[in-house]
Amino acid sequence: MTWFVLSVLAAFFQVLRNMVLKRLGHELDEYINVWGRFTFLLPFALVFALYHGFPALRPGYWTACALFAVTQNAGTLCLSKALKLGQISVVTAIWKLSLIVLLVLGYFTLREVPTAGGVLGILVTLAGVYLVNIRSAGRSVLAPLAALVTDRGLRYTLFAALLYAPAVITAKSAVLASDAYLGALGPYAAASLLATPLVLATSRRRFRHVPRYWKEFLGMGLFATLTSVCHGLAYQLTLSSYVEAVKQMEVLFALGIGWTVFGEGERVRESIWGCLAIVAGAVLINLKG
Repeated sequence: MTWFVLSVLAAFFQVLRNMVLKRLGHELDEYINVWGRFTFLLPFALVFALYHGFPALRPGYWTACALFAVTQNAGTLCLSKALKLGQISVVTAIWKLSLIVLLVLGYFTLREVPTAGGVLGILVTLAGVYLVNIRSAGRSVLAPLAALVTDRGLRYTLFAALLYAPAVITAKSAVLASDAYLGALGPYAAASLLATPLVLATSRRRFRHVPRYWKEFLGMGLFATLTSVCHGLAYQLTLSSYVEAVKQMEVLFALGIGWTVFGEGERVRESIWGCLAIVAGAVLINLKG
């Protein structure tokens, strides 16, 4: 049960992080926002690591950090390209195929073997996320699949989905080779180091605006740290695919914030069946996983 609560908390903090990221997206560009997400996490992750104490590192930690940096940066950039070229609802629906990739990759790399009930819960959760995005966009059920043939942007979405699963696997590998705190600090330090030259090449002139938004960047860093620590602790207790499936409850938190803060009640009503499917899938994973 503990891993389930941690996964839900990770989903909640992820929504808060994304809210700040969305606000910054209107002011800056996606490159410097991604760099800020990686970099401003580091001070908070360091505080957690220092408070908890540094564990002995097991073999594979540094390799996991390096591989995470590559896959996380590449996947994030592919997703950014997809969101620029395609509709966000369809992109999100296709991107959630990463859960299926994670299920398969987790079996072959970390030897994670889910139960039949756990697999069913993941599929139900995935269907719920799909329904939320399709119904809120007013599109047909097969629209995302058909768009794969005609929409160039969705090809980037497929790449993002394929890269997200390795990023999760390498993040969990870093956690298992250290702890939840160094499992956040090391991989994101490597990701920030890799992203910095890219940002300097594409967004150098925007660096002067960072001090103006220091509160937003610090808030994003704090929420990103809490997300990483919570799902890192959950990774230590159960399968990565279970954690990531339950984290899809972020859709419910996002809709709830949209309803209460931004008055998006109509969208919540349109998405009710998808929301119920997400909750049912999460409960099924918790009971049968």
